[in-house]
Amino acid sequence: MADEEKEERESTRAASSEVSNQFKTLIDASQIDSIKHHQLLVLGRIQDSNAVLGHFNEYSERCFGEVSSEAARNARLLRSVKADLDHVFVKLRNIKRKIAETYPDAFPEGSAVDVIDDRRPDLERPHPLALD
Repeated sequence: MADEEKEERESTRAASSEVSNQFKTLIDASQIDSIKHHQLLVLGRIQDSNAVLGHFNEYSERCFGEVSSEAARNARLLRSVKADLDHVFVKLRNIKRKIAETYPDAFPEGSAVDVIDDRRPDLERPHPLALD
């Protein structure tokens, strides 16, 4: 049995060698060298791009760290200004309503208190079309 296995292995090696030689004759060695050269060029470009993107990510992270606290502070300031303005507009509507009750002819037709309902969008809720 050992002799048969050896013969089978040798025939397999011979067949593999023959198939390999046949493949070698199908492709020109200079074409393979050209493909290898282009692969190395592409690899170099990809590595360069990867390094550039790595530096960009580090830079972006630093910039975000510097800007995020300022953005949070500005967001708090805007919320405070909005709350103040909302309070002012509520007061103005109340004053206008009281004036209209006391002096019905104080405002021209069409500008009655009923028309002064707040129709501004609520900026703290997402707009239904913005979710698309």
